[in-house]
Amino acid sequence: MSMLPQFSELSILVVGDVMLDRYWFGEVTRISPEAPVPVLKVERVEERPGGAANVARNIAALGAQVTLLSVVGTDEAGARLEQLLLDQGGIETLLQRDESISTIVKLRAVARQQQLLRIDFETPPSHEVLRTKLAEFHAKLPRADVVVLSDYGKGGLTHIAEMIQAARAAGKLVLVDPKGEDYVRYRGATLLTPNRSEFKQVAGGWKDEAELCAKAQKLRESLQLDALLVTRSEDGMTLFRADDVVHEPTQTREVFDVSGAGDTVIATLAVMLASGAELPDAMRMANRAAGIVVGKLGTAVVTRDEIIKDLGEEKRGG
Repeated sequence: MSMLPQFSELSILVVGDVMLDRYWFGEVTRISPEAPVPVLKVERVEERPGGAANVARNIAALGAQVTLLSVVGTDEAGARLEQLLLDQGGIETLLQRDESISTIVKLRAVARQQQLLRIDFETPPSHEVLRTKLAEFHAKLPRADVVVLSDYGKGGLTHIAEMIQAARAAGKLVLVDPKGEDYVRYRGATLLTPNRSEFKQVAGGWKDEAELCAKAQKLRESLQLDALLVTRSEDGMTLFRADDVVHEPTQTREVFDVSGAGDTVIATLAVMLASGAELPDAMRMANRAAGIVVGKLGTAVVTRDEIIKDLGEEKRGG
């Protein structure tokens, strides 16, 4: 597939763990006299939506309509996250408020494009708020072309098995970005997109491609998935289906930051599949989008225009 489909009429429902990514940028010129650690003189602060919110940002940047459903605290970070999403535009944001938790914040200290330290703030949401979110999910499901469940293991997808069952019963494609060791809760999804380390955590290691394929197909069958896509960093991506295995090598790029690349991958897959693309074509476009986003610092998005430009440059070069 050489042309990028139109996405403006498509509607994607994203549910998962959202967070506020904060960056402190500065310079390190000395070591602290108090302890053998660098002293960062902060010169600039940036804030970006992270987690499932970054998935929604990527979908909006590609031109599709997106609804984001998640939980935040009744705090400054939650209000800031909601404002950032509002400023981005194109995202219907439904954030359930839970006064018993703090909004997830990932604070990164960065000097000369090198991350020195990350500090996480998080507490799991309450059962009552999650039940309210589930009701919102059922209300928004009918108009969605594709459902994306972005699991960062922060407790916001306690009812994911019920969500998958409801979405598949409604004839929707369900894409899941998994986390942790308990993949049973993802049973019945259309597509699972673990990265290499996440897959290894569940399936164990492998000696060669044949063993990787065997482990992947076993997992796919046991979870009753239509397909399993393992993203393998510098080794590209491999798609496992019942009747074939398709590998897409990574594109040679200068890599600045891989954080959020998985968000870009699943966002691109979602809009491509919603447009009617076949899975291998969707994977190739997601691989291209990932190649673009790792050239940016921090959680970032890839726009439709950037992909079109990249496709054009490849055509001229080839």
